[in-house]
Amino acid sequence: MAYVGNPIDTQNTFQSLQGKRFSGDGSTTAFTLDVAPGNVLDIEVFVGNVRQDPNSAYTLSGTTLTFTGAPPSGTNNIYVVHQAKSVGTIDVPDDIISGKTLVTADSSADHVLIEDATDGGLKKALYPSGFSVSSITGATELAAQPAATDEIVLSDAGTLKRLDIKHIQNTPAFSAQINAADNFADASWVKAEFDSEFFDSDSAYDHSTNFRFTPAVAGKYMLIVSVMLTANADNEWDEGGVRIYKNGSAFHEFVHDCGGARPHSQSFTCHMIDTADDDDYYEVYIYTNDTSGNPTISGLSSSITRGLFTGIRIAGV
Repeated sequence: MAYVGNPIDTQNTFQSLQGKRFSGDGSTTAFTLDVAPGNVLDIEVFVGNVRQDPNSAYTLSGTTLTFTGAPPSGTNNIYVVHQAKSVGTIDVPDDIISGKTLVTADSSADHVLIEDATDGGLKKALYPSGFSVSSITGATELAAQPAATDEIVLSDAGTLKRLDIKHIQNTPAFSAQINAADNFADASWVKAEFDSEFFDSDSAYDHSTNFRFTPAVAGKYMLIVSVMLTANADNEWDEGGVRIYKNGSAFHEFVHDCGGARPHSQSFTCHMIDTADDDDYYEVYIYTNDTSGNPTISGLSSSITRGLFTGIRIAGV
């Protein structure tokens, strides 16, 4: 990383060490050095050519060297060698950081200092001032319902990821009706053909061939069925019911047995919530035992729906 602070003396390859000699008199314990060491380990002290223990033989206070016991008399019998020469105090100069106050509001023109990994130089870079409209491709407002494949950005336990909007919407969703009354086989489970759609958000319901709902998005779905099953005449409707099939097999069943008190028709409204994978599909089957053998499922009558199949995604898996 590039250096910040007062320039270091680079004119000399090596810095000369400081030294000082004193003459002991048998009573003086304090002596004055020319340079203040950082601590007792920054100097070597000799008395009569014997090195003194820095942990017990002397102390330092600024430039004052104080022995714990007075050195003996002798000419220049005390000498001090500095382990390293002080070349100045390194600090960040005032002209590098102006004001030295905390930034409380960021600006797109602010800069930070960073190390350039390419050349090791200290360089300034624009401060990342956060997410703004300019960060969005196009920077235009979405004025319509997002498409299922539109994406949002979110944090997955700290990792930024894209997510299709379909995973958090209540779609797919559809609603279909039976357009016209239809006869069907007596005393048999027969697929109900809801052949006219009110809406179908993702084209997930086939209303022309297989008459099935294939969500294609995993999640929890609410399915609602409402039908009117009619006998050929009064007092002929004996028993019947509705089944919701899942992947070609009966899954939920709603049945009613008149027990001899036969009406002309019977209405069923049923619902369920199920967890679907992206490749599951649902169909509706109906059953009526008509004593005359000619049952009918009612369709649209004077703009009133009598046969309805609805599905909607209510939550994720």
